[in-house]
Amino acid sequence: MAGKQEVSKTRTWWNGVKAEWHKIIWPTREDLVKKTVTVSVVSVVLGVIIAILDFLIQNGIDVLLGLF
Repeated sequence: MAGKQEVSKTRTWWNGVKAEWHKIIWPTREDLVKKTVTVSVVSVVLGVIIAILDFLIQNGIDVLLGLF
């Protein structure tokens, strides 16, 4: 069984967690949507850039290997 001291530590820890939880400033729905769209668009753009670079590098290596 848990001793009084362990229960007290757990209760103190839990009270600290609840206190910190109330300090969180949650984003508004509008802010959350804007940031989600921004992250999605940037991810797609970077994916396209990486795909293009991959294609160009692969073709460049194929051309160089074809010379020998």
